[in-house]
Order: sequence, then structure tokens, then C-alpha cells
Amino acid sequence: MRLVTWNINSIRLRIDLLRQVASVMNPDIICLQEIKVDDPLFPLDACREMGFGHVAFHGMKGYNGVAILSRLPIAEARPLSRCGRDDRRHLMARLENGVEVHCLYIPAGGDIPDPETNDKFAHKLDFVREITAWAAAEFTPDSRAILAGDFNIAPLEADVWSHKQLLKVVSHTPVEVELLNAFQASVPFVDAMRHFVPPEEKLFTWWSYRSPDWQKNDRGRRLDHVWVTPALVPSLRGMLVAREARSWEQPSDHVPVMVDFDL
Repeated sequence: MRLVTWNINSIRLRIDLLRQVASVMNPDIICLQEIKVDDPLFPLDACREMGFGHVAFHGMKGYNGVAILSRLPIAEARPLSRCGRDDRRHLMARLENGVEVHCLYIPAGGDIPDPETNDKFAHKLDFVREITAWAAAEFTPDSRAILAGDFNIAPLEADVWSHKQLLKVVSHTPVEVELLNAFQASVPFVDAMRHFVPPEEKLFTWWSYRSPDWQKNDRGRRLDHVWVTPALVPSLRGMLVAREARSWEQPSDHVPVMVDFDL
């Protein structure tokens, strides 16, 4: 089973890029974040034409939204709300083989890393705390679950271009890293990307639109993640970050991440 996760930053704007991902990477499952489309306008026919006969989506106009496209049968799909808000950030699809796939979009948190003055940052911290408690109650190490998506936190020093310069920048602040580590430890989940890439090796999935030459400067961050429960670790077979997608015409600022399983 090949899974791809990608913050597409508008599925309708980048539907041709999605076709390219589907064709070149040939995934069985695609988890999409920031689809930015209300459910009645979701391009369902286009996704089916790409070979994804099973599609679940939970979107909203202009913001957020998550979707799971699958070539494999989905037995159940269900959106989950967080912090009392219906902001379309979490979607679960249980496959017929019993594996749960969770597509997750953690809030970005704004620009100021102070929950007292920045409501967006406070919401981000509350969101991670709540989902940590949920995961601890929902899963055991024997569960067969995959969490994939834009977590908007780069936890390791090698997940950012400069650890020292980003310590006070939202996505790499100590409080965010501490909360994400607690979230990961709640089951515990295994970081599928770092299962294949040593923690000291630079690994990025996002490059800002503000960078005039993203390739030369390479000021990236690893904001996109794939976590698995311990029971699925023996099935992990490979991982790829499709870095070249950042150079496509009208790209997302995130690139697709692919993980292969033997299931």
C-alpha cells in the first residue's frame, strides 16, 4: 500500500498537479489538507477519473478542509471536530483491511508565539493538547492506524534550516515541540519518515512562498508527517519526499510525502 500526504493549498486550483501526483507516484491513498472547497463543489468526478473510487472529504469554503482519496475500499469515513470548532481539520477513513487512516491538519498558529496575545497560537496549542488526549484514549500499540498530514510543527533540529534562528518562530518553538512530542508519545506513534532518515539529517517538506529562490536558499521546514502505531512498523517499506514538486508551475508551498507499506 502506497500512501501520499500533501497540503495541496486548494484542490481546485491545483487539480492538474493532483493528477500528476496520482500518475507519477501511483499512490493507493492520498491524504489532502487545505482543500479549500465547500463539499458541494468538491471535484469528486475528477478524483474518480484518476482512479480513486473511494473518496471522503470534509471541506469548507476558502479555508482548511481535508480529504482522503483511495483506490482501496473504505469501510467507514468520519470527520472529527476539535476544540468545539467545526473547522474541518481531521478526517478518518477505516479501510476494509482494518487499518485506520487519519488525515490531519493542525492549525498553523499565526505569527506571534504567545498564546496570551495571539488567539491563533492559543488555539493551536489547545488543539494539540486535545488530540493528544484523544489519541491516548483511542489507540493502543496494537492498533493499526496511520496519522498523516500537515502538523504545522517541525520538531527536530534537522527539521528546520536553522534551529537557533527559528526557536522563536511559530512551528519550531519549544512549547510546540514539547506538545507534539507528548502527542507522539501518547500511543506511542512512530515517525515513519524518520524511520528511514536519521534524525540528524536535514529533511524538509515546506518552503515559504516568500523565498525568492527556494532551491538555492533551501530554508525549509518539515511540517508534514506520517506517523504509525507500533503494530504497523514492521510493514514500513520506504519513504520519499517529492521535493521536485515545489518547482512545478503554481506549486503548493508543501510537497507530497510518500510512504510505502507491505500490508
